Amino acid sequence: MEATLSTKKGFSFGLWESHGSAIVTSFCLLFIILAYLARINDHFFLEITLFLFAYLIGGYQKALEGLHTLFKEKDLDVDLLMVIAAIGAAAIGYWMDGAILIFIFSLSGTLEGYTMERTNKDIRSILDLRPEKAVLLRNAKQVPIKAEELKKDDTILVKPGERIAADGIISQGYSAIYQATITGESVPVDKTVDDEVFAGTVNGYGAIEVKVTKLAGETMLSKIIHLVQEATKEKPPNQLFVEKFEGIYAKIVVLTAIVLMIAPPFLIGWSWKETIYRAMIFLVVASPCALVSSIMPAILSAISNASKERVLFKGGAHLENIAGVKAVIFDKTGTLTYGQPVVQEIISYEGTPEMELLKITASIEALSEHPIARSIVQYAINNDLELEHSTNLRSLQGLGVEGSLNGINYKVGKKDMLDNIALTKEQENLALKFEQQGRTIIFVSNEQSLIGMISIFDQVRLEARSVIKQLKNMNIRVALLTGDNEVTAKKIGENAGIEEIYSGLLPEDKVEFIKKMTTKYGKVAMVGDGINDAPALAAASVGIAMGAAGTDIAIEAADVVLMADNIEKIPFAISLGKRTNRIIKQNVAFAIGVALTLIVLNFIGGIINLPEGVVGHEGSTVLVILSGLRLLR
Repeated sequence: MEATLSTKKGFSFGLWESHGSAIVTSFCLLFIILAYLARINDHFFLEITLFLFAYLIGGYQKALEGLHTLFKEKDLDVDLLMVIAAIGAAAIGYWMDGAILIFIFSLSGTLEGYTMERTNKDIRSILDLRPEKAVLLRNAKQVPIKAEELKKDDTILVKPGERIAADGIISQGYSAIYQATITGESVPVDKTVDDEVFAGTVNGYGAIEVKVTKLAGETMLSKIIHLVQEATKEKPPNQLFVEKFEGIYAKIVVLTAIVLMIAPPFLIGWSWKETIYRAMIFLVVASPCALVSSIMPAILSAISNASKERVLFKGGAHLENIAGVKAVIFDKTGTLTYGQPVVQEIISYEGTPEMELLKITASIEALSEHPIARSIVQYAINNDLELEHSTNLRSLQGLGVEGSLNGINYKVGKKDMLDNIALTKEQENLALKFEQQGRTIIFVSNEQSLIGMISIFDQVRLEARSVIKQLKNMNIRVALLTGDNEVTAKKIGENAGIEEIYSGLLPEDKVEFIKKMTTKYGKVAMVGDGINDAPALAAASVGIAMGAAGTDIAIEAADVVLMADNIEKIPFAISLGKRTNRIIKQNVAFAIGVALTLIVLNFIGGIINLPEGVVGHEGSTVLVILSGLRLLR
């Protein structure tokens, strides 16, 4: 069965195999027609010769693959069972029946190859987005170069209509960039100096110069390609079980067929010819082709569908897991909010000028990847401040950072980092006022006292409330986990429509909470984007990372990646998982039902003949594959 072989090889069915299989099937049919014409004209020798050609052309590839499995892997598969059944039919004079078996078997493989080609086409099309060449600007000259040879800090020229060859920052020029392939945005996005662009996206109307920030293997497009390739290789537990079951089942079928070829003449008085014929039909209809094909076509179709929606599953197992999710836990910054915090107020104390406070804070935060740190650094750069090199830097996960400037030690982060430094009542009230407005407060202190506060505001995503409502309508529990303070967390939660809010959590606290939720509700999904979210993403039944704004560590730890950072796709992903599981169950039930029906019809009254058994068996295989392809919609 082509489906069986393709399943074992990850459905690597290409255009050549698909077209080649169609040609073989056509010639097989041609020789069967010619053999039938020779039969009705009583040319016995010519008839048998033509049938032999049909057998060889239509069945040699399956015979080779079946023998390879038998002798190299010490196992039986359905390909060998089909060939044995056809040869057995010919041995007792049923040349036409055996030839029809070979033809329909070959036709089924061709149809499956075609359907799987459709599934894989969407996945392979992503590979075509990889730019192969770039124009490097070197010494004021344009030098053609392979995209994979680009290095960090190289500057490339991208002309209108060309694909951008690398992730980078625009250093000169402005244009509109078509970046639907990466972010899913349907309209071009205006980009100018200092804006980020991605490899594989298309430049619009203006020539731009781009400073390369990532090597070819590190680009966002490379991440997408890697994730999709890994997803198609990884098989879900139920598929692994079926493949293991197939080998055992095939041996049982062969042993049963041998018994059926021997026992009936002695027990129920059948002729040897009838006995062998019925045993051959049993070999065909009892083969697990449809059962094996019930799972992977559906899984790959669902992964392909999700990838078109910029949702990347790292494997079929995660499709199964997300279908059973009972609770979705959100991080705050970068998930429920846009992850683009903006500095609102700078309040300085101890005679420290505001710009000096900003310079100190940005210099300490310069190496941090946290969105709040990046916003402070960017704000300082926008104010033409020249940052200083800090020393003795130390990150306290979930709290902030500390470091030294000009021999003075500073701490930047949450109030908990202030140690023994007490706030005045006025400072406490001001901080509380900002927090009640949904802002995050960054405290800055030296070794003796608080020297200032910076308030940060990160807007809640416009779609957040709608997403939370959809999840609740699906009877899924929703909670917010954040390291932020209780007042700010509550304000953000209220704006998003979340009642269950847990604040002031360190990364290890989030992991512990995920474990408790898993024990209580079963499968739990965690949505995050930062380094401090990675442990919780790994601990959850399904980790969902933001692909564009998320850190590499978060993406690596997650099972599902939202490449467009669109949390609206979370209900879609869960629904897709549920639909996939439902279709797989339908396929399995249908495959088993058809097989049992054909077996009963074969032995009770001999109602079906070999061609009818072949049509029923192979037809059910094609139908379950077509059923799986419904997930492409």
